[in-house]
Amino acid sequence: MRIGNLKLVWIAVGLSLACNVGVPGVPPAPGADASSFRLPALHAEPDPEHGGRIADAHGREVLLRGVNVNAFVEYAVYDASRFTTYPFTEADADEIASYGWNAVRLLLSWSRVEPQPGVYDDTYLDAIEAAVLALQRRGIYSIVDLHQDAWGPSLAARPDEVCPAGESPAFGWDGAPAWATFDANRRRCTPPLGREFSPAVIAAFQSFWNDAPAADGVGIRTHYVRMLGHVAARLSAHDAVAGYDVMNEPNVYVFFPGHFDALSDLYAQAFAEIRAAEDAAGHPHRMLFFEPSIAWGNLPGEVPPFPNDGQIVYAPHIYQGGLDSTPLDATPFERAIQESAEFYGGAPILSGEWGGDPRRAADPNDDYFLLHQRLQDEFRISATLWTWREACGDPHKSGDWRAGNLPYVWGLFDVDCAVNQVIGVRAPLASQLRRPALRAAPGRLESLVVDAAATTLDATGSADVRASFVAFLPGTNGRPPVVSGEGVESFAWRPAPGGGAYVYGQVRAGAWSLSLR
Repeated sequence: MRIGNLKLVWIAVGLSLACNVGVPGVPPAPGADASSFRLPALHAEPDPEHGGRIADAHGREVLLRGVNVNAFVEYAVYDASRFTTYPFTEADADEIASYGWNAVRLLLSWSRVEPQPGVYDDTYLDAIEAAVLALQRRGIYSIVDLHQDAWGPSLAARPDEVCPAGESPAFGWDGAPAWATFDANRRRCTPPLGREFSPAVIAAFQSFWNDAPAADGVGIRTHYVRMLGHVAARLSAHDAVAGYDVMNEPNVYVFFPGHFDALSDLYAQAFAEIRAAEDAAGHPHRMLFFEPSIAWGNLPGEVPPFPNDGQIVYAPHIYQGGLDSTPLDATPFERAIQESAEFYGGAPILSGEWGGDPRRAADPNDDYFLLHQRLQDEFRISATLWTWREACGDPHKSGDWRAGNLPYVWGLFDVDCAVNQVIGVRAPLASQLRRPALRAAPGRLESLVVDAAATTLDATGSADVRASFVAFLPGTNGRPPVVSGEGVESFAWRPAPGGGAYVYGQVRAGAWSLSLR
């Protein structure tokens, strides 16, 4: 059946389906009781020929689209008068939902999870679990990311640090606890190449790859994977947990002996530890997200294959055109797909970070944010933007302060760093990020085209059996959406946060097309 005259079909079919919803994963309407709402569990379906995909428990393809949230990161403090992060609140979760996003990359710090060797802070994990559940109530999955930048917060320059010409005293960042930091007393200075090339950072990572023993005699890499297992034992009970990003931007370069093999070994160890913890707790297996080197955009960075059960997602950060002067085009997307097919059995792909200076969204001659999202759609990969909120005391802003400049923070929220006060949402950026989304596609998705300005979505695919879809349209403000397509049998809609609409329905088995207006 082809749906042509939408208004008639909406009255005849849409309302009846809305009264007896048979479509799973449709988020509750704003203000509804969401305490019992559940998201379908996700899993990976690798495919080296056609490209892997993430699918839910109902066999629908799911593109994870959303944003990074750093509210739970322990950053080094360089100015006690400035916030390093902002708390994550119910209002944040509501605002994230208003973009139609279905994923948050939720950042954790090893230093907070395991403040002493083998001692875990379950109060901290209680807060993480509460955030997972708050997001779940709004139809949003969590990718639990063990975050680090430049190893950890304890590697700030010493008060009497003397740095060679051309280098500057290092700032502390985030990640590893001090008890797991063995920097061989190397200098804590940042060379022109950047923070990751600090001699102390390099030495600390080499100690990690070598599994140097902590004070209790257990290797620090062993501690790390055990910590991951503890996190998984706590959180894998929730279907809203998409999986675990084992380490953000691992610091491995060609000058580390056995560098890539060591990273492969870490992933194999982590995979085994997480699976053992899930099994011991009686929880389902969640996906394992794994990253190449932090230098993936500029240097060879693929990870040698490691033992796995196929529930893996390749997660390079596609920052080309956002953090450097390289023009953004299809090249990094094609590279990620090629590497996944060649090395990892065609695992699905998530760009765990992407983004650029928010001011670019206000420049009519700069289409970076729109182009990146179009490429995400074209190649049908998942992606989470950097970042939701950034604070003036975040170490990413420390260089500005040192240079005597008032920082300009990234994220969706403008902040006046002169008075440490949030001004509000950046409207130009928000308008380019709040766009139609196909949250669950029946069977396999074959094409996706979104026009953010016109608020339209067109998709095609195929399903082996009668299946359902879930989509999001922003800015409908109570207006019934216009739906058409081949194979669409019925549909309904309900209000979504921010004046949008969730559109959901059924398609028959076989090839389908879907058009939303």
